[in-house]
Amino acid sequence: MNTIEPKLDYIPNEIVSIDDYESFAKSRVDANAWVYISSASADEITYRANKQAFDKIHLLSRTLEDVKGGNTKLNLFGQEYAHPIFLAPVAYQKLVHGDGEIASAQAANAMESCMMVSGFSSTSLEEVSSHSNSPLWFQLYMQIDMNDNLFLIKKAENLGYKAIVITIDAPIAGIRNKEQKAGFCLPSHIEAVNLRGMKQLTLDLNSTQSSIFDGVMAHSPTWEDIKFIKENTKLPVILKGITHPSYAKKALELGIDGIIVSNHGGRTLDTLVPTIDILPKIVEAVDGKIPVLLDGGIRRGTDIIKALAFGASAVLIGRPIMFALATSGALGVAHILKILRDELEISMALTGCKTLKNITKEILF
Repeated sequence: MNTIEPKLDYIPNEIVSIDDYESFAKSRVDANAWVYISSASADEITYRANKQAFDKIHLLSRTLEDVKGGNTKLNLFGQEYAHPIFLAPVAYQKLVHGDGEIASAQAANAMESCMMVSGFSSTSLEEVSSHSNSPLWFQLYMQIDMNDNLFLIKKAENLGYKAIVITIDAPIAGIRNKEQKAGFCLPSHIEAVNLRGMKQLTLDLNSTQSSIFDGVMAHSPTWEDIKFIKENTKLPVILKGITHPSYAKKALELGIDGIIVSNHGGRTLDTLVPTIDILPKIVEAVDGKIPVLLDGGIRRGTDIIKALAFGASAVLIGRPIMFALATSGALGVAHILKILRDELEISMALTGCKTLKNITKEILF
């Protein structure tokens, strides 16, 4: 049995980039938690491709521009944000640190970031909101009872959350072979606390019908459900998990306020297109009518500026949260946000971009 090293209360000199956190995290969580936070679907092709796609895009330097007084500010849905680096909704954060989502909220607060709180959060919406003055968005996995969905949305509204993010690309869990081989299971003390008491789908294992088509997918959300949610909340509604232009256009038709181009970090369907590769087509489909955000493969400030150049308004980071949290809690999460913001500002300065609005395809090759 491997010894689990203690969490750090400082940032070692060896950690200077986002990827540096991964090895530190692995030695500070048990094997069960590690396989959950590090694995992806099937052969993990999409997981790797998300990052590799960024590496194939090159920047053009423009260093004689006047960028004095530059900034990374943006406005989304009437709310001003200090920078476009948001914390993606990541489930069960207590798997890697006792403070879980509270630590991430504290880091987001300290670094002026927006945190999206997962519907599978291991900390209550109330507790998370009490530890941050920065904007929080609530991410909803649609429940089979619409009354439960409305209950969660109204709770988020009453707690001051600024938006509802509906994840649409994971009505069924991806086949994660590493988790299967390791026999992953949630520890008894960790659960999706916000879903307590809500009706969950149970499958009849003796049925001759397909457990996929006639079981899970028979209860999965449809466009009509999305429309109903949109009509029953005062908050902006954002759809997360769009990788098809036709879905972007359909979201527009329903009056959806924003979309997140995401393939779930490669954790659902393997061999999906890398998000940065499909981003331009999604941006073209919405034609500037609503904001488009991007999730998947962000590890450097140069990745961020490439996404923004292709038309994204902001980006999300997911796995890095868990790696940093596992290493040094709130301090680690705050550190990765600082690293990325510093790298973004340097990337902007060296490509002649004073503000986010100056970031266009002209800086790409």
